[in-house]
Amino acid sequence: MSAQPDPELYPLALRLAGRRVLVVGGGAVATRRVPALLAAGATVEVVSPDLTPALRAHADAGRLRWTARGFRAEDLDGAWLAQVAVDDRMAAAAVSAAARERRIFCVRADDRAAATAWTPAVTRHGPVTVAVLGGGSPRRAVAVRDAVRALLDAKGALLSDPAPDGPVPARGAGRVALVGAGPGDPELITVKGRRLLAEADVVVADRLVPGLLLDELRPEVELVDASKIPYGPARAQEEINRILVDRARAGAAVVRLKGGDPYVFGRGGEELLACAAAGVPVTVVPGVTSAVAGPAMAGIPVTHRGVAHEFTVLSGHLAPDDPGSLVDWAALARLRGTLVVLMGLRNLPAIAAVLQAHGRPADTPAAVVQEASTGSQRLLRSTLGAVAVDTLAAGLRPPAVVVIGDVVDALAEPAGTPG
Repeated sequence: MSAQPDPELYPLALRLAGRRVLVVGGGAVATRRVPALLAAGATVEVVSPDLTPALRAHADAGRLRWTARGFRAEDLDGAWLAQVAVDDRMAAAAVSAAARERRIFCVRADDRAAATAWTPAVTRHGPVTVAVLGGGSPRRAVAVRDAVRALLDAKGALLSDPAPDGPVPARGAGRVALVGAGPGDPELITVKGRRLLAEADVVVADRLVPGLLLDELRPEVELVDASKIPYGPARAQEEINRILVDRARAGAAVVRLKGGDPYVFGRGGEELLACAAAGVPVTVVPGVTSAVAGPAMAGIPVTHRGVAHEFTVLSGHLAPDDPGSLVDWAALARLRGTLVVLMGLRNLPAIAAVLQAHGRPADTPAAVVQEASTGSQRLLRSTLGAVAVDTLAAGLRPPAVVVIGDVVDALAEPAGTPG
């Protein structure tokens, strides 16, 4: 006699906000499952003699309640859902039996056949959530989930449009997103940043954003090259602000795409204030800043145990003696940690000189990383006393990050070590 096939599953989305969910077990499986329950707003209680450090951190922060003992049937009283995350099959069976008596759906990590609910493989893309069940095969579910995720990434703008029977946004209900594109490699933009790009009607881009990101835009997207706005720096920023506000007021989804992070010398704060004054909603999506990523891509950590316990990021676009400079160079020279200078190649001779004049030793290791994370990346290692001359001789050009401090040599191979 052939075995009876499993009955079809009935897919359902649960609204767990404010509802009690019991998790039995405090190990690796619970560590994976609890964050999604917390994100859904569930009132999570974990019953387990021990917790992983990650779960203990949630408990210490008051995000979940921990009962430090084994399971008792009465723990299920008042629960809407039970999640069993233990390896002991007898203990798991006791939980599911108690849940069955109370008509509470129960997920079991150890035995899908004995469970009354399964946890799907999930991917989220803005307002879209896709849950995949693989017929009992987690590998199949994950493979399908990943394929769907790739489709959402590629077609996200189309899929995010309102359904025909859904509400149509009112004229003027546009929005602005300040998105950091990262240091240069298009894969270093955040997932959220890439999704907002896929949904954009208008993109206002800086010179330093990865070109491949712009190549992925839909054909109908209006692309504004902010580097070609024909004014001086102050007037150009005013024009950028005007474009953001005007396009959003016209109902467009606008992305202001910036190299690095919008708030690290990116004037993102000025743009947010301009939009807020005009009543335009703004989303800020942080980016991977070149201040950290540039040195990292060249094998230089900005901090390192026993070498540097702090790092300072500064703009070098104004010379140290410029009346408009806000940098306390004497204080920086006294620091023992790492100095990271952005936009500083033109003024590098003056910067190096003023740091030495205030006591930073000339033999302090220094490095320059040009076009970090791209195929044109170049690295120059030098010292504070020689870096300006060496940079000029090597023909390095912006965009580049200057790193000053002992971390420059922290991961370098010792002399005489075979490569």
